[in-house]
Amino acid sequence: MKNSLRVRLGLLATLVLPMACLGQAPMKWKIHDESRPAPPVVTPGMASTQNAAGTAPSDAIVLFDGKDLSKWEHENKSAAKWKVQNGFAEVVEKTGNIQTKQIFGDVQLHVEFAEPLPAEGESQDRGNSGVFLANVYEVQVLDSYQNKTYADGSAASLYGQYPPQVNASRPPGQWQSYDVVFHGPRFDPAGKLLRPARVTVIHNGVLVQDNVELTGPTAHGSRPPYKPGMDRGPLGLQDHGHPVRYRNIWVRELAD
Repeated sequence: MKNSLRVRLGLLATLVLPMACLGQAPMKWKIHDESRPAPPVVTPGMASTQNAAGTAPSDAIVLFDGKDLSKWEHENKSAAKWKVQNGFAEVVEKTGNIQTKQIFGDVQLHVEFAEPLPAEGESQDRGNSGVFLANVYEVQVLDSYQNKTYADGSAASLYGQYPPQVNASRPPGQWQSYDVVFHGPRFDPAGKLLRPARVTVIHNGVLVQDNVELTGPTAHGSRPPYKPGMDRGPLGLQDHGHPVRYRNIWVRELAD
């Protein structure tokens, strides 16, 4: 009996100890090691208000500062034709989506937008636009203030996949903000998916998407699969035929 117990305990130890080791991340540095490099200093941005746009962090790439759309283009590479005035860019119907000339991977993105006032239409036909990550993952922009629509198409949804945890929308005409953290998918050399894309969204200071895993690119009425190359791409803004306004757009590239 004693020998049998010892054998069982020994087997248990061989199973538990490796699992315990796996649960501990390997650490290069000792605890409180004063020689460990300090985090880089970044001047934080100023929060925006309803009267004026805020400022970007000092290490951010400013994509739109209210002056021009020189860092943006249409999908056919032509100059962005959206209207720029009074510190914001406004969607011009039928000109098409715009996207950044620069390509990005994992990022922290800040976008401010305002829905048309007075509000017109209902459901998806009311202040519809979108923010695209790597050009294929959409954070829905919609006037969801007292406007019923399908849940995974409401404001701050990851379109067609995840409704926001709460509806934090402000009334039309008021400035709103999205703060997004995006980690793209990863593929092995043969193109096999190793890790799906993950997205966190804070809408008007409220956490509405908490590090969710996307099933693939977002689309209307379908669930397309991942394909190699979907880890990087331009950031985009959608022309859905409504005069949605944007301002104070900046991005911070994240280390892998």
